[in-house]
Amino acid sequence: MKHLFLAIVLASLIVHSKAQLGVKYDPSIQSTTTMQYFKPKGNLFVGDCIPFSKDGVYYYYWLLDSAHHKSLNGLGGHQWVLSKSSDLKTWQQFPIVLGIDEAWEKSICTGSVVYHNKKYYAFYATRLINEEGKVNEQLSYAISDDGFHFDKQKPNPFYTSAPGYSKRNFRDPKVFVDAQGEFHLFVSSEQNNPVMKSLAGCLVHLSSKDLKQWTVHEPILTGQPSVPECPDYFLWKGWYYLVYSDNSDTYYVKSRSPYGPWEEPRYQALNEQWANVVKTASFKNDRRIAAAWVPNRQDSKDHNHEIFGGNSLFREVIQQPDGTLDTRFPAEMIPATETSVTIKDALLHSPGGVATSRISQVPANCRITLQVEPIGANEEYGIYLKSDSTGDSGYRLNLSAHNKTVSLGNTTIYGVDNLDKLIALDIIIKDGILDVDVNHHRTIVNRTYEQNGDTIWLYAKHGKVNFRNIKISPLKD
Repeated sequence: MKHLFLAIVLASLIVHSKAQLGVKYDPSIQSTTTMQYFKPKGNLFVGDCIPFSKDGVYYYYWLLDSAHHKSLNGLGGHQWVLSKSSDLKTWQQFPIVLGIDEAWEKSICTGSVVYHNKKYYAFYATRLINEEGKVNEQLSYAISDDGFHFDKQKPNPFYTSAPGYSKRNFRDPKVFVDAQGEFHLFVSSEQNNPVMKSLAGCLVHLSSKDLKQWTVHEPILTGQPSVPECPDYFLWKGWYYLVYSDNSDTYYVKSRSPYGPWEEPRYQALNEQWANVVKTASFKNDRRIAAAWVPNRQDSKDHNHEIFGGNSLFREVIQQPDGTLDTRFPAEMIPATETSVTIKDALLHSPGGVATSRISQVPANCRITLQVEPIGANEEYGIYLKSDSTGDSGYRLNLSAHNKTVSLGNTTIYGVDNLDKLIALDIIIKDGILDVDVNHHRTIVNRTYEQNGDTIWLYAKHGKVNFRNIKISPLKD
């Protein structure tokens, strides 16, 4: 009896220990009505996103983060969680779908999902400490019948490293299956012997017909200043797109052929500095919905650097005839509002300085929509958000037709066309996140903390601008 009791105690300790390997997450208390700007309740955050779709359902896999990447001695401790929707309005929340089950698994890192032969395949990297005490990243995969009950496959990891590439940085596999049924992976890494050491970042190309024997091809992308993280790859309306991130800023190249040659787009609409590692998935009616996350800032200060983990962010991606991509708010995901207040139009004219108009008692969380019509040449125009009655604070939304730029606080997007014509602005202010849709073709977001005034200022510098059809709507709680 004593030995039996001891065995029961040991078994209990083992089960308890295993349950504590990853952070706890309760899907039953999470929002089911919106995922735009979503953050899980408690001291938890959204990390890298893994969007996927099938049969008109948008599967939003995302990394569950705690302590801003500091879990498990700074190795992350991340796990995959799933939220899914068929209309982008109502969401079903699931428990952890790929978790930390073994002590050696220090993080279930970013990856991708593909559906093949009636199975869901999730490929990801596992961060671990090797026998020499060094950090390595190795590839793992799991299989599911339904997209949320995944079984990790053996051997785990199934691929430890590719010859000639970094073992420390070998992560974020993007998977697809070609017409012959062969699996392909694009893996974020670095070349051990690049042409220039400062440009070692690359995407390794692996392929396999049986998921056992893997062929290493020429890298699909080279010459990057950092590891090109969280790659995405898709065919859309005759164009192939290869998407990747450099220090969390997202870029893409395009081609008419599956593996290039690649060409640079006219501008990089996916590159919003505070929309991290953007990835996309198809949706109904040949749409594409992108997912990213808005990072927090160190010590909650406006000018401090970003830290890992934050709130989810979604964009609808639009394709121009030459393959260049634009972004806008997904209509279904714009936050619900209370009754709007209409503000009187403001025609501002100041050829030798700045003309302004002030609007007071603006709700802390709100949606602001308006049309802006530049009349003739202007140096710049825009809006100060969350300012005070003196105009001594706030965050400037600045639009410059001459420079083709839009700035929001201390971040800027480039290559913005048609700022000298009538444009529509859609602005969301939500718990310190400032999010702007410029003419339904470009978007810009920022994370703010310190300025919280209830006044906005419209302004025009060295020119004439008409601000009209201004509506301010408090967000529903």
